[in-house]
This record gives sequence, structure tokens and C-alpha cells, in this order.
Amino acid sequence: MSTPPTEPVVVPRRSHFVDLTPFRESPAFFRLWLGTNIANIGGQMTVVAVGLHVFQLTSSTSAVALVGVVGLLPMILAGIYGGLLADSFDRRIVALIAETAAWLSVIGLATLAWLHVDTLWMYYALTTINAVATTIVGTTRSAIVPRLIDARLLPAASALNGIGFGAAIALGPALAGALVSTVGVQWTYTVDAVLFLAAFVGLITLPAILPEGGTQRPGFSAVLQGFTFLRRAPNIRSSFLIDIVAMTFGMPRVIFPAVGALVIGGGAITVAVLTASFAVGAFLSSVFSGRLGQVRWHGRAIRNAVVAYGGFMALFGLVLLPLGSSASGSITDSFASANLPALIFASLALAGAGGADNISAVFRTSMLQSAVPDAMRGRMQGVFIVVVTGGPRVGDAWVGLIAATTLLWLPSLLGGLVIMSLVLLIVAVNRSFREYDALNPLP
Repeated sequence: MSTPPTEPVVVPRRSHFVDLTPFRESPAFFRLWLGTNIANIGGQMTVVAVGLHVFQLTSSTSAVALVGVVGLLPMILAGIYGGLLADSFDRRIVALIAETAAWLSVIGLATLAWLHVDTLWMYYALTTINAVATTIVGTTRSAIVPRLIDARLLPAASALNGIGFGAAIALGPALAGALVSTVGVQWTYTVDAVLFLAAFVGLITLPAILPEGGTQRPGFSAVLQGFTFLRRAPNIRSSFLIDIVAMTFGMPRVIFPAVGALVIGGGAITVAVLTASFAVGAFLSSVFSGRLGQVRWHGRAIRNAVVAYGGFMALFGLVLLPLGSSASGSITDSFASANLPALIFASLALAGAGGADNISAVFRTSMLQSAVPDAMRGRMQGVFIVVVTGGPRVGDAWVGLIAATTLLWLPSLLGGLVIMSLVLLIVAVNRSFREYDALNPLP
């Protein structure tokens, strides 16, 4: 008598270290990951360089905040329409065209800096073009990933992306701080333009990737279909709302130049250390993410991670609270002038925030990629990218407005408390999100 076949036994991972299975099973995913994250190092260099450059030209935190605010509406439109393009055409071609536009905008920034053009609106215009193109690239790339790896590996792939992101925003700002303080913003922009070339390698080597189930006609009706789907997807909608809350009230990056100049001291190096600290936390949380793939209740995991994020942001504000400010400070001050104990505690708070944010991102990304059908994935990824990148830009305006009071500790302390309160409220009223099951992913 023959024995009936049995289902294979899945052995849970015992290691806490990141799962590298997506690299082994999908060389295409590995190439895309590697090229993207090399380019992202340069991109993060430019983010810091633009902020420092604008602060040098204006000595105004509000002017730094405007870098993000000016590009907000174009970026929102790019996310929505870029997602539609990803559902309408070969996703590889869409990403390549948008990547080219982003690369040319960085070359434009470098050219302006080398020619010593100090006209502020030109820098705003080029950073807006870069934001628009990068949004389309991110939207399309995220829609590509689930086609390259098995669904069971999506949390592992998200964690690997977290490592890449963490490395980029750790190395990029550190390099930017060193370059700006030694050879100037010109070389910083130029190095970004060179590193950007790696992104093309990861995309060019991909096969054609057309949406499954047929392409959409890129018109207004297809956009409406996306919003209709979102209206009927309470779990995806709640994940977006939670991220908007976290990024709007808990992203104090625009005060870093003023903190480096007026509060902690240390100038550009302090700005780089603070920015990199967030990335180090994200990086470490991904390195030790090996067992995240076994977490079943993703909604609860997102809630816990974002509440922790709010707590760490409030702690960062508390570190700044007793320090006051010094009108004699400058962004070009030597690092020797820094208040090292305050810098250490501030960096630890930001590292904790980065780790919590990354864990939240792992589960939010996995939820989106597994619960949304492929034919709709580009449009939902577009909304997701708008939330992820647009939230911090709204946050830039919030922080710039609050920081105008000269109370540089207030945005983070107040924002952290708001995040914890609102996230607990959102999850409490949405039972479906609390009970989201990774084994039965429903949008």
C-alpha cells in the first residue's frame, strides 16, 4: 500500500541574521538591488549637499524646508501617474527613462555649483525634477520586485532593501559631510552623478516586465480604478495613513543644519552624523531581521514599530531641550566645537527611530506587494511612494514652521507624542488591520 504524499515541512529560521535567500534564488533581484543601492549612496549625498548648500546661501531653515515643499505637488502627481505608467507599459523601460531624467538633474546641480550660480530657484527646480523622476523610478522598481522573487520571500527582500537603504543614508551623508567641509558641494554633486550610473546596470539587465493580466490604457479612468481599489482596501489604506502620520510629525531632517550650527555644534560633520545615525539604526534592524519572515500579524507589528518610532523621536527632542542655541554658531564650524555627550544621545535616539521605521517598512511593503494584484500594483506602489516620500516633505513644512519659533527641540518632542497617540487610535478603530494575517493577505 503506497503512502500518500505529504506537504513539505517548512523549518522556521532560527538565525536572527538577514535572510539572503532572495539573492540566491533571483540573480536579477540581486543585480537590481546592488545597482539601486550604489546609486542611492550618491543620492543621499546630494540630499545632504543641497540642504547644506541652501543653508550656506540663505542661513535659513525655512529655505532648506522649501527644498522639499516646492517639489511636493509635482512628486504627488508623479507618483500617481508613474504608477499608472508602470501598469501600462514595460516596467523596465519606464524605469530606465525616469532614471535618465533623474541622472540629468544631478548633472545640472553639479554644473550650477561648478559655475558658482547662486540663484536659489534653479536649485529648487532641479531638485524638483529629481524628486519627480526618482518617484517614478521607485514606483516602477517596487512593482518589479514581486515579479523577480517568490511571494514567501517578500519580507526578506524588504529587509535586504532596508540594508541597502541604511547603508546609503549612512554612507551618503557621511561622505557628503566630509566632501562639503573639505572640497565643496561641487565635488559632492559630481560624485553622485558618477555613482548614479550603477542604477542603469541593474535595470538594463532585466527582461521585459509587462503587467500580468494585461496593460492599462494610461488615462484618467485607470487612475480612478486605482483609487476605487484603494477605497475598498482598508488594510492598505490604513498602512498608508499610519506612514503619513509618522513621516509628517517625525522627520526632523530640516533642522539638522541649524542643530549642527546652533545647538550641538560641529557644523557639517554633526549634520552628517545625525543623518547617518538614522540610517545606522535601519541598517542594524535589517541585519538582524532574519526572523521577521515568521511574523504573521503584520498590522500589529506595524503598530508597535511606529509607536516605538514616535517614542524615539520624542527622546531626540528631549535631548535638544536643555541645550538652547548660540547665535555665534556656523555650519562651517569645526567638529571640535561639538557637544559630544549631546551628539551621542541624539544619535542613539535617531538610530532607534531608524530601526523602528525600517521594521515598519518591512511589513508595510510586504503587505502591499502580497495583497495587491499585479495589474493594480503599479498604481498602488505609486500611492505608496507618494506617501513615503511626500510625507517627509509635508513634515519639512511642519518642522520648518515650528522651528521658526527658534525652539528646535519642539518639532521632535511634540511630533513624537502626536505619532504615538494617532497611530494607537488608527489601529484601535480598524479591526481588519489589527487582524491582518500574512498567511491570508487581504488588501
